[in-house]
Amino acid sequence: MNGSGGDVLLELAWRFASLSLFAIGGINALLPEIQRIVVDVERWMSAPDFVELFALAQLAPGPNAMIVALVGWKVAGIPGALVSTAAVCGPSSVVCYLAVKGWDRMRTSKWRAIVQQALAPIAIGLVFASGYTLARTADHTPGAFVLTAIAAAAIAFTRVNPVWVLGAAALCGIAGLA
Repeated sequence: MNGSGGDVLLELAWRFASLSLFAIGGINALLPEIQRIVVDVERWMSAPDFVELFALAQLAPGPNAMIVALVGWKVAGIPGALVSTAAVCGPSSVVCYLAVKGWDRMRTSKWRAIVQQALAPIAIGLVFASGYTLARTADHTPGAFVLTAIAAAAIAFTRVNPVWVLGAAALCGIAGLA
């Protein structure tokens, strides 16, 4: 635990509540900014610590928002996990609820189709930025870089289950190939 007290909990709440309003494409779209805040700005953890928490969140069953709870836990224990999770889910849930009510009213509007078409590339771009940020942090050797590129290509261009790709990558890491 790198922080304690109410000040850290308030900072976690403020940071994650603010970020929640920009979660177009889900939590993974926010990863570069979460990483920048917790590693570079607040210095609550190192970049390798963040990547390890992300890997743990991806391996655990449940939503991608698990990374937020793990970051909160690393920073301020169980209270940090609870505050971070509530902060990232609360504001965006309220905005989503209000947006859906308005979205239904715009069912026949041409603006609805325009907004839908605009949001798809934004979400995809944010998710790609997340992948780039994590790869840049984790890939410190040529072998790790090649392994990441092969895994990304396998997931993008084949119908192989990502669990098998992760398992193969883990075996390569254990064997010292990355």
